[in-house]
Amino acid sequence: MKNQWLAFVYGTVHVKIKGLGTERFLNRLSRAQVPVWGVKRQGDHALTFTISLNNLQDFRRCARSFEGRISLTKGEGFPFLMKRGWRSSGFLAGALLFFALLFVLSNIVWRIDIHGASPEKEYEIRKNLSEIGIQKGKIKFSMEDPETVQKQLLDRIEGITWIGVKLSGSTYRFEVVEKNMPKVKKATGPQHLVASKDAVIVKMFVEKGQAVVKKEQFVRKGQLLVTGYIGNEKEYQFIASKGKVLGETWYKTAVELPVKTSFHVLSGDSVKKHYLGFGQYKVPIWGFTDPAFKQYSMDERIHSVSFLGFDMPISYEEVSVYESEIATRTYSRKEAESAALESARNDIKTKLPEKAVIIGEKVLQRHMGNDKVKLIVHFQVLENIAVGQPIIQGDVKDVR
Repeated sequence: MKNQWLAFVYGTVHVKIKGLGTERFLNRLSRAQVPVWGVKRQGDHALTFTISLNNLQDFRRCARSFEGRISLTKGEGFPFLMKRGWRSSGFLAGALLFFALLFVLSNIVWRIDIHGASPEKEYEIRKNLSEIGIQKGKIKFSMEDPETVQKQLLDRIEGITWIGVKLSGSTYRFEVVEKNMPKVKKATGPQHLVASKDAVIVKMFVEKGQAVVKKEQFVRKGQLLVTGYIGNEKEYQFIASKGKVLGETWYKTAVELPVKTSFHVLSGDSVKKHYLGFGQYKVPIWGFTDPAFKQYSMDERIHSVSFLGFDMPISYEEVSVYESEIATRTYSRKEAESAALESARNDIKTKLPEKAVIIGEKVLQRHMGNDKVKLIVHFQVLENIAVGQPIIQGDVKDVR
């Protein structure tokens, strides 16, 4: 048989015949349309050859008239493999089950290592990981990808500058860099407290030093608030002034907001597709048809596949396709001004010191045109305006 692939599929039988009239027997097989190939002579009265398993019945009918000895020496091909496999089905089933179990266990998270975090911060991270769904004993495919986990941890936990997330085999590894909060430096020498900006004094809390301004007094930037010089001309000393001076300060900001905006919203319809990735190629395993969405957004989750702790060049990819629509929002004049004012508040808060409080606001200018609203807003802020200024002890006149 010239087609070796078909020969393997149908199966072949190796035959040995011995006796007188071996050539006449081959001719009889030819007349019965039984294909024979690989004929070899084994001595004076013996031949070996190969026939297809499909022609075995016709071969037996022809063999009844042969006076010599016929031996079926060997069977090859898919039918014989199946037969031998069926005899060893228990062993094969056990082997397949063993490797399947190893595969599942290799893709379960067994360890979560956290490095670089203090014990308190590590406890907080582990608590948040449990809420996110990163737990020991869960299959990796049911968890969020490392990039999503990293973003959620940074959003949830304060006091972290950076956190690295890596999934290696069955272990999640987290490298944490905590924020180094600057320590308040103690004064190394005598100092005054002076105004950091123009303000009207609202409250004063002087722990050390002598106040030289009063409540409701207007002060300029750099003006002395609390002196570190105490005593008189004969007996005096320099100290490090300490305290807080809360003053009313002023800020002005301009904000512009479009009256008409367009944005994408999800309709609620979605389709999920699943792929097996092999390097740069991926093969769909579920969800073969493309959704008939005119506009859509996609969310891809790629999971690496591990076996015995080693990452294999295979990945499982889950793609969610969400239908989206374009929605248009149009503000009324009142709504546009309210949204612009809120935007101005958020903008000014990013520029204020940590404990500063907005105590008043006033819109100085309103303008609406070209589908936009523009506001100029004046804010009144209460904040600590006192900053330290070292005392040069050689120049007494400037500190009295």
